Amino acid sequence: MRITRYGHSCLLVETARARVLLDPGVFSRGWEELAGLDAVVVTHQHPDHVDAEKLPRLLGADDRAVLHAEPETAASLRGSGIEASALHAGSSITVGDLTVEAVGGEHALIHADVPQVGNVGLLLRAEGEPTLFHPGDSYAVAPQGVDVLALPLSAPWAASKEMIDFVRAVRAGSGFAIHDALLSDIGLGLYAGQAENLGGLELRPVEHGVPFDL
Repeated sequence: MRITRYGHSCLLVETARARVLLDPGVFSRGWEELAGLDAVVVTHQHPDHVDAEKLPRLLGADDRAVLHAEPETAASLRGSGIEASALHAGSSITVGDLTVEAVGGEHALIHADVPQVGNVGLLLRAEGEPTLFHPGDSYAVAPQGVDVLALPLSAPWAASKEMIDFVRAVRAGSGFAIHDALLSDIGLGLYAGQAENLGGLELRPVEHGVPFDL
């Protein structure tokens, strides 16, 4: 399984027979130039995870790419004229040799005055490959059997104590940071240190737009 990160929470996941783009949002860049995608999968409706202005151009340039999104997100996108299939928590899709399972169902609480929206974490599996977990915007579900964790480091909905407990609960063998667009280099180092020293998960360094193998 090969991963390319395009900033924030946007990942291109490639296997022998699948190219799947996750969470192409407004804080990410470079994904809009991709071609040859089999699917695009969106965890939830917030703009930092789905750029509804750029997404139609990507899909229009690649007829075979199918858009799957958390159900509320899919409905919102369809209302904007973007065709999307609903991906419900507890269900899965198969793209080539890759299985994408949706878990959870609800975005983390930002504040009592901010309505919670839907969110699905994504478990990605292919035979003979490590299992990757992209949780979207939630620490609520910690699936077992995760080999590689795409860890949201910082967000308006997150606290260090929750991030650390989430890392401990998932117990992944390795990981890398996502959801870090709001952090300075100092903040990145601080949160990565907490994940390692308190959570027990060393985060590998990842360069923007540079593929790496799991």
